[in-house]
Amino acid sequence: MAASSRGFATPFRLESRGIEFRKSRRSFSVGGDRVRLSRRTRCCCSGSTGSGKSVEKAEEWRFDSKKSSNRVRIQAMPSMSFASPQSHFVSKQEKFYPRCTPRNSGPQSRDTPPKRDTGIANEKDWGISLLSENINESGTNEDGSTWYRESGEDLGENGYRCRWTRMGGQSYDGSSEWKETWWEKSDWTGYKELGVEKSGRNAEGDSWWETWQEVLHQDEWSNLARIERSAQKQAKSGTENAGWYEKWWEKYDAKGSTEKGAHKYGRLNEQSWWERWGENYDGRGSVLKWTDKWAETELGTKWGDKWEEKFFAGIGSRQGETWHLSPSGDRWSRTWGEEHFGNGKVHKYGKSTTGESWDIVVDEETYYEAEPHYGWADVVGDSSQLLSIEPQERPPGVYPNLDFGASSSSSSSSSAAAPAPADDDDSPPDNTSPASSSSQ
Repeated sequence: MAASSRGFATPFRLESRGIEFRKSRRSFSVGGDRVRLSRRTRCCCSGSTGSGKSVEKAEEWRFDSKKSSNRVRIQAMPSMSFASPQSHFVSKQEKFYPRCTPRNSGPQSRDTPPKRDTGIANEKDWGISLLSENINESGTNEDGSTWYRESGEDLGENGYRCRWTRMGGQSYDGSSEWKETWWEKSDWTGYKELGVEKSGRNAEGDSWWETWQEVLHQDEWSNLARIERSAQKQAKSGTENAGWYEKWWEKYDAKGSTEKGAHKYGRLNEQSWWERWGENYDGRGSVLKWTDKWAETELGTKWGDKWEEKFFAGIGSRQGETWHLSPSGDRWSRTWGEEHFGNGKVHKYGKSTTGESWDIVVDEETYYEAEPHYGWADVVGDSSQLLSIEPQERPPGVYPNLDFGASSSSSSSSSAAAPAPADDDDSPPDNTSPASSSSQ
């Protein structure tokens, strides 16, 4: 944490460990409060690669508490993942979407549960391939599972066009299903959009949903070209009170301005945790970064950590807070700050509720990232499919309505991206974080 990196011991620690929800054999060890979850999956498809040997995955998590008036050690910020190709969810899908289905029998599900903390994928990772003709077809596989595939084109004002393809399927008894939609949009203002939405559920009640978008448009005021990318992901366990949600976004413009951020939320039985962070580079050397993390248990224990830094031309500041709130209302916190003068001198100060304090000036070099590691040139190079979208041909003498972005939003059709699921229990709350409110 920020405070500990400056030589001050923190009274608690947050760490992330991977967790996969699996319905399998379990073992419990009381001494260390350790839970071990494991599952064996076997691939027996004659056309698949590999030897067909079973693969075992094991994930662990631990909660340790050291009895002390001011010290709490918590390893309870699990990074829950519905991830690998050999995961519990995929093995369930293979029961009704066998990988050895003959060709031309219908679309095969590419839908796998999203992975946590993977950010925003590049367009090439999605493999979006829209059909050139309108189709509407469906069928039944040998195992009784059904599928459908349809595509079309929607037209609107100002040259709006949306080409889309939808596909999906379900098991013979309807207990499991998957859906996937691809689309591309454009209009005469130069607006272009590429997107994907996918969702699924299995017989155990596990469900997931994910959407991804990439947009090119011209800023209304500066006339600068902008590219924006975003992603939302969520997954829920059908057998435990567990799930997670993430929202990611990135914004770039041709002058080098870059904005990135994420909101995350997770829950595992009695524990919940949140994380929000952002980065803003103005393209002229000014940078702002911030992070706010907090967690709580059903018993009322809350803890968190946040920090912020602002820099320009070697001059700037950093500040942060680490805090803990017990169920009885006892609160501990430590605040700290740094002022960087750009001449090799740094003013460091801070205090805590236990009475410690410091206020010193030291000789120290100032380091910060003035430019993003991934910027305008990078996103343009990775957006070839978006940039190649062809809008409708504009008739001679017809000019676009220059209300930038309006046509894309007002003409949007339900044929393309659907809104997030109505059940948004896993969405981060809009209220102020405990870290912010507790430090008032």
